[in-house]
Amino acid sequence: MELGRSTVLELELEDQQQLQIRCLLLTIFAASIGGTFQYGYNLSIINAPTIFIQNFINETWIERHSTQLENQVITLLWTFIVASYSVGGLVGALIAGPMAIRFGRRNLLLLSNAFILVGALLMGLSKTLKSFEMILIGRLFTGINAGVGMNINPMYLGESAPKEIRGLVALSFAPFTAAGIVLGQTIGLKEILGTEELWPLLLASCAVPSLIQLLTLPWCPESPRYLLIDRENKNKCMKALKRLRGDVDLTTEMDELLEEQTALKSQSAKRLWDLFQDRSVRWQLIITLVLGSAIQLSGNDAMYFYAVYVFSAAGIPNEKIQYVTIGTGCCEFITAVTSNLFIDRIGRRMLLMGGYSLMVGCGILFTISLTLQDKVSWMPYLSMICIFASILSFGIGPAGVTGVIPMEIFDQTARPAAYMINGSLLWINLIVIGMTFPLIVEGLGSFCYVPFICMSFLTALFIGIFLPETKGKTFLEISEEFYRRNFKEPVKGSCDF
Repeated sequence: MELGRSTVLELELEDQQQLQIRCLLLTIFAASIGGTFQYGYNLSIINAPTIFIQNFINETWIERHSTQLENQVITLLWTFIVASYSVGGLVGALIAGPMAIRFGRRNLLLLSNAFILVGALLMGLSKTLKSFEMILIGRLFTGINAGVGMNINPMYLGESAPKEIRGLVALSFAPFTAAGIVLGQTIGLKEILGTEELWPLLLASCAVPSLIQLLTLPWCPESPRYLLIDRENKNKCMKALKRLRGDVDLTTEMDELLEEQTALKSQSAKRLWDLFQDRSVRWQLIITLVLGSAIQLSGNDAMYFYAVYVFSAAGIPNEKIQYVTIGTGCCEFITAVTSNLFIDRIGRRMLLMGGYSLMVGCGILFTISLTLQDKVSWMPYLSMICIFASILSFGIGPAGVTGVIPMEIFDQTARPAAYMINGSLLWINLIVIGMTFPLIVEGLGSFCYVPFICMSFLTALFIGIFLPETKGKTFLEISEEFYRRNFKEPVKGSCDF
């Protein structure tokens, strides 16, 4: 009889665990497919139809004004179209913070789909209505969606995850980002939608992930921390936790949440400028400023910029280069998945420091290979290896862990504003690199990667000295650790770290 009861209890526990896993997986998928997946997807789909859109701009201008545009003007208009995505991303990053406080994390992800659907409609109809301006405006709207998603996606997942696997759940946005890049590169092949007739459909295809999110995310609960601390609704918080965890004992987790709520009781949500005036978040802010800048200034996008040139020098036919380029996205996806599996074992600090250190080594070899590219026959192949190795190194830590850190080192009241800073730095530096890298190449030639090597080295050094490990700690424990660092005094009743 006892054996039978034991078996029943074990089966019930197994069913509860499976229910918890299914709910977490649904939450991860639903949040990320319309969140960071869209960032990667829209970042890559614009590359394939470059020539077709430039021809469309010229044809439209001729039809309107009976004059042909000069190549420099076409290139300038194309640059505006590409840059509008980053401008939209910056806008999205800036509005994400206050909107996350007002509407909630899940609801904001749902609301931001309005931007992507409007953008998809504009781009999809641009050729029919003979308006290249619709592409520019459409890219601006998709950028706003991406800016919101890059901020809110990791925040929502991190706040919804149990602390034991918080890193794994929060970092799961990174494989979706890389998957978006790979799928965008694949859909853009000439055998699929990368043709002169189908490029409007290619640009409008970003509506599909948006519709998937609108169908799946409403089944997922709001962030329990948001419901308890921001909305002060204990009952809704308990219901959200039960949906996320299943029918298990939530006493310990709820006690931790209530303790965190008590610690933040007298504090209201911080605004952007409050972070720069508040001594209690001084070191968190410094870390965010450094890591948020380094993710773009470390030169990963520069590697992508050089990929086509290096592949061509290695003897790969021009018509085959787009297939090889998909391999770069696959590299980032593989390392993003690997990093996701090991973040709660190795820790955030080691993944970040290791990723940037490896990028330094790859950058040095890449510079040497570029210098000897025309002198040694096998150097282009070394350059190819360096490109793939650098992208792998970037994916190990910087690509994903950078988005997790602000979620963990800032408390509930400061987190939305912190993500505004982190997201804004990403988009601002993306614009800066896009505008200045051609000038850097022109000025430094084969040594163009040296500034990025220096940035990666200094970032790895900074992480090794100043970034504390957050693995396995509650948000309150992390806040207490930074309190001691910011004020250089012990916290009464807190444990040593």
